[in-house]
Amino acid sequence: MLSVVGIVLPIFALIFAGWGARRSGVLGPHATGELNRFVVWLALPALLFDIVAKAHWHDIWQPGFVAACALGMGVVFALTLALRWRKGRPLADAAIDALNAAYANTGFIGFPLLLAVFGPSAMAPTLIAAILTVCVLFAVALVLIELGLQAEAHPLHMARKVALSLARNPLLVAPVLGGVPLAFGLALPGPVDAFFKLLGAAASPCALVALGLFLAEKREGGAGEGGATTLLVALKLIAQPAVTWVLAAYVFHLSRPLAEMATLLAALPTGTGPFMVAEFYRREAGITARAVLISTVLSLGTVTLFLSLIR
Repeated sequence: MLSVVGIVLPIFALIFAGWGARRSGVLGPHATGELNRFVVWLALPALLFDIVAKAHWHDIWQPGFVAACALGMGVVFALTLALRWRKGRPLADAAIDALNAAYANTGFIGFPLLLAVFGPSAMAPTLIAAILTVCVLFAVALVLIELGLQAEAHPLHMARKVALSLARNPLLVAPVLGGVPLAFGLALPGPVDAFFKLLGAAASPCALVALGLFLAEKREGGAGEGGATTLLVALKLIAQPAVTWVLAAYVFHLSRPLAEMATLLAALPTGTGPFMVAEFYRREAGITARAVLISTVLSLGTVTLFLSLIR
């Protein structure tokens, strides 16, 4: 319990720092957008590049674990997308909602939590989950968002516009470029490595401060947002770990430690990625901000319960 609290508490401190800076007037009304732009165009691409470039094939090539994690988040993502789209949400907003329900906070909470619970052997599985979340799931969501934002009726013209938009998106370009040193086994030169490490380390704290800035803004809540947030949080904290456990333990028959790692990673709260995407595309981010905040608060109880069960 204390280890979970020790990991989650600094996250709330960063969110509260942004909230306090905005409410006190230290940061102005444009701070949220500008800070988020820094994260999306500089810090997060550096982090994605660094994660992929430093990965090792022998660490990430665990087919059963990859399949269990990927299908666990994929099922929840697809289910949420269908539910929200049928409710009349535009495709772009439904894709962001689906990202809220499937995007685990592997970067902030996953690495330190699994290290504390399972030890160093959990770092490679956590890296796999991080790559699947911040690269693969992110890419699928961005494709759907771009499709939803294109009004072009002709399929070929729409495909060309979507392809050009994706080719200019730093969140997709960065991991693709990071795959070059991974594929050829190249090591980054010392100064280059230090640059990406320093810049990438700014992504998570800046995103949390930006989230606090956003939460401090006074706005009218849309009708039905409370129910939508409840649905997304329930899918993230209950449905995704349940589906992942079934897949890991009974479909792919992973060893008990790997099955527990996969489930714990799936049980993590929503990360800041969906919020950054909502802000980047200038979509309504109220539901996203609440989903991140509430899922993080409630995960203190759900993650602690899961840890007590596996012990």
